[in-house]
Amino acid sequence: MDKETLIGMVRDYRVALYLVLLVISIILIYPHPGPDGLETNLQFGLDLSGGSWIQLEFQSAVVTFKTGMPIDQFVSDLKTKLDAEVTLVENNRIEIRKGVSEEELREIFSGMETELVAYNPGVTKETADDIKRILENKINSLGTRDAKTYVITGLNGISRYVRIEMAGVSMSQAQEIVGKQGKFEIRIQTTGNETEHVVFGDVIKSVATPAQNPPNSDNWGVSFVLTDEGAEEFRQAAIRHGAVRDPDNHFLAMILDGKTVYSAPLSPDLAGTLQARPSPNLIASTGVGVSGKEDAKLLEIHLRNGALPVEVKIAGSGSVSAELGDQFKMWCVIAGIFALLAVAASVLYRYHEPAIVLPMIMINASEVIILLGITAPFLQLDLATIAGLIAVLGTGIDQLVILTDEILHEGKVPSPNIYLKRLKRALGIIVASAATVFIAMLPLALMDLSTLRGFAIITILGVLVGVIVTRPAYGRIIMAILSK
Repeated sequence: MDKETLIGMVRDYRVALYLVLLVISIILIYPHPGPDGLETNLQFGLDLSGGSWIQLEFQSAVVTFKTGMPIDQFVSDLKTKLDAEVTLVENNRIEIRKGVSEEELREIFSGMETELVAYNPGVTKETADDIKRILENKINSLGTRDAKTYVITGLNGISRYVRIEMAGVSMSQAQEIVGKQGKFEIRIQTTGNETEHVVFGDVIKSVATPAQNPPNSDNWGVSFVLTDEGAEEFRQAAIRHGAVRDPDNHFLAMILDGKTVYSAPLSPDLAGTLQARPSPNLIASTGVGVSGKEDAKLLEIHLRNGALPVEVKIAGSGSVSAELGDQFKMWCVIAGIFALLAVAASVLYRYHEPAIVLPMIMINASEVIILLGITAPFLQLDLATIAGLIAVLGTGIDQLVILTDEILHEGKVPSPNIYLKRLKRALGIIVASAATVFIAMLPLALMDLSTLRGFAIITILGVLVGVIVTRPAYGRIIMAILSK
């Protein structure tokens, strides 16, 4: 190809758009040498970088009922009988935020002259959204962006499970952070070993970072501030049970998920302050040494980001070691190279002409680079997305073959007018095929189906990049090559 033809081809808007997008993608990927070898801006999921995943089951149920009682009275009585939070979703539908079986509920309803119409384990969409937000806040407290949260929702709109994937996080740490409800409660000793509830963690206004208390000691704790209402409730409880007059015989207990993280007599200074006014500033000591420091960090996360509205139970979990993740990366690279070589061999066998095969393979490989550049800021690479990239290689070469076969007629290059007609017809076939793939993958891309979503997103983006950018550019490039 002479210089003039090459310049004319590059100036064509289709080829220029393709080259600009390719350069931008390389900049976004930013391959550069680092201390551990070649580094990029690509995000890797737990399949390729190691980490843990946990699937949680909500201990709750959404129930449809029929009752002759006034609705408000029915909900109030049910709260008392179940000793649980019951929320009215619709006039005949409630959400019970406690693990209760259908048999137990039917027995309770029969005593209330109420019919159980439908029983669905799980939570409503609104509650599921709250749970997802709280979990994401807790995960973000770890300072990692390599985490994904998927709420698994059935066709009835009820969510029963949530799956959390955290790259670079150990299983024990993952279970401590997201495997528990994170319910914080302050209780005060009344008489003997009896205690009474004072406040829950929802009255906490602000939380400090874990610190040594007193300073430069080996004892760790977390300071927090109560809201005005919470501080007043705390003061009234201390006065009501005599803790302000006899602080040594009234322990203050701070409980996280049923485990006591702090238990000590009410300090005389705090007792004296509470006689005159509320004291919103409190501190929870978690112990000494490394274990006390780690417990303080965990307590801070739960206090800062709140408790889940329902209890959760670990329904499944798994982890991938960092060493295994590195092996997966290597095998993915090898699989991609072999896929590209196989594609090159197949088209070379078909056309027996390197001048046709070379631009085909270059366009195909560059399409993967463009996809990596587009998805680098927002999508993690895992085994499913890698499979999507390899699938794009295969479908991409199919469309390039369609283009080439339509352009060539009986092995000959047609005249420019006929060439443009055939190119337009081939692109029409490709657009129709791409639309079918787009429609088929769209539900998977919109639904929270864990790794299947990444596969669908890569496939859809591959189709769009091919139709809009790379196929028209290939058509112009192959025209310049075949004309010679």
